[in-house]
Amino acid sequence: MKLKATILCLLTAAVPLVHVSAQASLEKKWTSDTTLKVPESVYFDAKRNTLYVTNIDGAPWGDDGKGSISKLSPDGKITHLNWVEGLSAPKGMAVVGNQLFVADMGTLVIIDITKGTITKRETIEGALNLNDVTASPSGVVYVSDSKKKTVHTYQNGKATLLLDSAHSGLRGPNGLLYMPNGLLVLDNGALYRAGKDNKLTLLAKIAGGTDGIEHVKGEEFVVSCWGGQVFYVDAKSGTVTKMLDTQAEKLQTADIGYDAKKRIVYIPTFFGNKVSAYQLNVK
Repeated sequence: MKLKATILCLLTAAVPLVHVSAQASLEKKWTSDTTLKVPESVYFDAKRNTLYVTNIDGAPWGDDGKGSISKLSPDGKITHLNWVEGLSAPKGMAVVGNQLFVADMGTLVIIDITKGTITKRETIEGALNLNDVTASPSGVVYVSDSKKKTVHTYQNGKATLLLDSAHSGLRGPNGLLYMPNGLLVLDNGALYRAGKDNKLTLLAKIAGGTDGIEHVKGEEFVVSCWGGQVFYVDAKSGTVTKMLDTQAEKLQTADIGYDAKKRIVYIPTFFGNKVSAYQLNVK
């Protein structure tokens, strides 16, 4: 018996552990009305229990001054359609304290949330198409430039180049997500992590048009692709599960927002002029 037990233990030890990917799905909860104006990004402000939505309201990259930000309640009601106006083609957002940072063409727009007013427009030197924004707990803001193939940081009134195509190989960065073990970057249909040397490590290949990314747990994320697909990505194993496909309906799935406590994913539909909310179910 001892011999059999020893052999069994040796055999068990020799078998590699198999990673079982999570089973994930999305269940629709609500859809807002269609008075939004080309909504590109949604940000859920947990502290204020409010959704901010950027409205392009013109050409996707038009410097026309038509852009704005709307406020929605978590049940999808538009509480203030034109909360902040005077932007051009606003996209990704991040909150630091009482400030909302918004990517707008070559400018990082800073909004006082309490007053609902623009306090500063910080021009990022050399930037053209700023796209997504994320922030660290210490207040460092990160912003991607899809056209210039760069990622910048902004802190204490100073912008600094962090990543560029020459050194990191970026081809068109969009979605960003700050994580303690390295900034996550969506670029050219894949998910990467920027290391301490600012070199990118491939975590998962997803699909074309990677746009928004939100953290669920551990190394697991929800990722949207602009054309109409949303995926559950396990970066530890590199597995990717498609949860939503609205391409046939011609509804885009742009830069998503997320309520981490209730696990609700908020999806802006761009030319669909509405936001939809989905319950994320993970087993």
